[in-house]
Amino acid sequence: MKRLIVTGDDFGLALPVNEAIEEAHRKGILTTASLMVGATAVEDAVSRATRCPSLKVGLHLVLVEGRPIMRPQAVPDLVDRRGEFSSHLVRAGFKFFFRPAVRRQLALEIRAQFEAFQKTGLPLDHVNGHNHMHLHPTILGLILKIGRDFGLKAIRVPYEPPWLAWQASRKGFAGKLASSLVLGPWLSLLRWRIRRANLRSNEFIFGLHESGKMRLDVVLRILSQLPDGVTEMYFHPATRRCPEIDRTMSEYQHQAELETLTSAAVKEVLLTSQIQRIAFSDL
Repeated sequence: MKRLIVTGDDFGLALPVNEAIEEAHRKGILTTASLMVGATAVEDAVSRATRCPSLKVGLHLVLVEGRPIMRPQAVPDLVDRRGEFSSHLVRAGFKFFFRPAVRRQLALEIRAQFEAFQKTGLPLDHVNGHNHMHLHPTILGLILKIGRDFGLKAIRVPYEPPWLAWQASRKGFAGKLASSLVLGPWLSLLRWRIRRANLRSNEFIFGLHESGKMRLDVVLRILSQLPDGVTEMYFHPATRRCPEIDRTMSEYQHQAELETLTSAAVKEVLLTSQIQRIAFSDL
């Protein structure tokens, strides 16, 4: 059986993102959204999700390229002088792994984000990390430990099959293969720890290498070769551009992704191919 989770990331980042995620669920194929609990438009996002209970919502854990839930003074080693997380992912990753003080502050911040999600009253569908930082072994360990207190049941596995991804995008096979080989050990560790914790996950993902560029032609090719099992496709839709988007995603084609999610051609393919759309909580 082919089962498909269709996710909108960065829910709560800005009003245009929230509008697009609601529209993509009500009028399109979106089944889940990943909520940034510390973002500026989170209250609007929660209100929309509450009015639309068929939209399943998970926690999009932000530990880079964003602001903490905790006061900056409580997590000084995680933030810069502006009170913001680092945008240098590799440098942040080394700090997370090697510095005990940083790990203690990470635990405080991760718990605070779980608590903020719990306060929304929304059932927790899944957890993933902004920029896939949940692949980091330190962060993953804290998610698994802290998540038990908040009903964690599912985590995203960001494995995109390089050959199928190349067939969908028709470009960059060498880069896709190299990325898959580099991430391979971390993905193996992630899968092993997920199984050990008795959690659920997807088997495949699409949107990793075409992040922000999941256009109609790409998505139709993905659907035509969707593997058996559980696949997640994730998107970054928005109804229009805004400063929050342009700050870190100026190259993303947000409106084109919304058009893809609501396309009649995509909906027709899903119907005729008998692909079952689900959320993580359906696993």
